[in-house]
This record gives sequence, structure tokens and C-alpha cells, in this order.
Amino acid sequence: MKWCFSGAAGVMVMPRGLPSLQLDAGQIVRVCIDSVSVYKEPSDKSQIQYQRTRDELVNTYYKVNSEDGPSYNPVWYRVWGGYIHSAHLQEVSVKLNQVLTSVPDTWQLAEVTVPFTQAKWNRGSLGWEDVYRLYYQSTHWIAGIGTGPDGGIWYKLHDELNEAEYYVQAEHLRPVDPTELAPISSDVPDAKKRVEVNLATQTLTAYEDTKIVLQTRISSGLANGPRDPGTTSTKTPQGEFHVEMKMPSKHMGGGELTSDLDAYVLPGVPWTSFFVPDEGVAFHGTYWHDNFGSPMSHGCVNMRVEEAKWLFRWTNPFNGGDKVDVPGYGTRVIVY
Repeated sequence: MKWCFSGAAGVMVMPRGLPSLQLDAGQIVRVCIDSVSVYKEPSDKSQIQYQRTRDELVNTYYKVNSEDGPSYNPVWYRVWGGYIHSAHLQEVSVKLNQVLTSVPDTWQLAEVTVPFTQAKWNRGSLGWEDVYRLYYQSTHWIAGIGTGPDGGIWYKLHDELNEAEYYVQAEHLRPVDPTELAPISSDVPDAKKRVEVNLATQTLTAYEDTKIVLQTRISSGLANGPRDPGTTSTKTPQGEFHVEMKMPSKHMGGGELTSDLDAYVLPGVPWTSFFVPDEGVAFHGTYWHDNFGSPMSHGCVNMRVEEAKWLFRWTNPFNGGDKVDVPGYGTRVIVY
């Protein structure tokens, strides 16, 4: 299979099967939800021209900040035929990687560097079956090297949630070098560090004593009404906490191996720092939306992937990417 352009439309459409990624793609975005509208102008009050659907890859020309907003995220992409709001798009690229010849006994952390790659499960006599679609910037544990359904080299991945093992084309994953996860400000006592999350303004601020070292927009948990007993609220809890568990890759949501793409099944959530672990509430990178400044999550604090990685390195307890999880009573977190 090949990548294809639809002529004047300037839109790259990802084949539904496993692609052979041989394209230097340039500036492209992936549609992250069932469909998005292309508007005539950068405003949802303007005429809808057509739709783009989940996992289509769309060429963009440039970004604009629209006066019609929304105010927390006024960014729109100029595309062929109109404009798409950035909320449900992910900027992606295509990069193939040198394949490992061996894997450590403790496994190897790796990052997806293509828009998405189709993982498959070897069912023996029943053949190969599609399982998860793994997305750009998600992180996964390489547990071995084997042969895939196309006869090429594929990595065997270990899923920490359901203990499943499945395979993905090796060139689509970039092994994470330990130097990328060196601690930040390790000379600053942890008592001097704190993270503050303002739910009203949807912002996160990291302090070293009184000095601001990071300030950014986030997406906290969605507000909801009363729930049935035993169910978990999607609101981000308020109060004072501490980072208590660090996982460089976390499968969130359901653990079903085969599920609809609309289901809440998120393998490989990157750079996860739990501060209410009993409720599964954490800071983490987000590859399924770009709508920071508005509540979007099931309770976690969604962050841009690169910023979540920074926070992962800056907070304690330290996890250098060689362990699935590291517990500890770490950096203070205040949510209000």
C-alpha cells in the first residue's frame, strides 16, 4: 500500500490497512475524532464546506488566530477549501527508524514516529488479527524482536494493563535514549518544587520556590452531575497532593484487545505522573486532541506531549525510562 494525494485537494488519505511509509510528509495533521468540519472561514459561524474523517491526514498551509475564537484556543489551520479548528487535530510527521538488533531484559521504551501504525496479534493457526492502532507520540515497551505478517522485522510490545503481547512494524518506533529523560533541576530540593493547577483558568504552573519554570494551558476533567454509587467522577479532584507514581507509558481506559476506535481505550499514554493514583488521576501527554484551555479529560490533567515529558523529568520520584513504574512520595501538587 502507498500514501496517496488526492490531486488538487492536497489531502493525504491513510489507507485503512498497514501503510508502507515512504513519504517525507511535511506539515500534516491527523484527524483525531470521527469527523471534523472544514469551514469556509476560520469561524464555526461560517459555511461548512465538507468533512474530514478519523485518521485522515490533511496537508495544512498555515495557522491563523481567529477573532471568532474560541478565546481559549483560537487556532485554525488553513487547508484546501477552507479552515479546520485545531481542537481535534494532531500535528504529525513521518519518520522511519533504524531497527534494534537486541532488546534489554528490562525491555526498551519507544515512541511512535509515524501518524499511526497498526498493531497485530499473532493468533497462531488463526493467523494475524488487528488489535490497537498506535498513534504518533504514544510510548510503548518493546519486549522482543520477531517476524511480522509481511515477513519483515516487527517489535513485540508488552502491554502493562492487560499483560498482552502484540506486534508492530519495527521501523515505526523510535527507541528512547536514557539521556532524554535525565532529571531537570535535580539540584533543587523537592521541598522547593511544586505544581499548581488552576481549574478556572485551565493552566498549570511549576515553581522552584517563587520562580516560575513552566506555565502552560492544560485540559482538566469534564464536569458532570451525580453518578451512580461505585462510579468515578470525571472532575479533577481539588486539594493538595504529591506525585506518587511515574510511568513513562500507561495504557488508560479499557483493556479490550479489539475495540471500536471511538471506545475509551488509550494504549501508550506518554509521560504519566500520578498524583491521585487510587483514582487514576495523573499529568500525562495527550495525542488525541489539541484543545488545551478547555476541560476534556476523564479526570486527568491533559498536557502537550513535550510539556508532559518535561514535567515527568522535573518532578519526583525519578523514573529514567528503564522501569514500567516507580512509586514514591514526590513533588507537591496543588489543584484549586
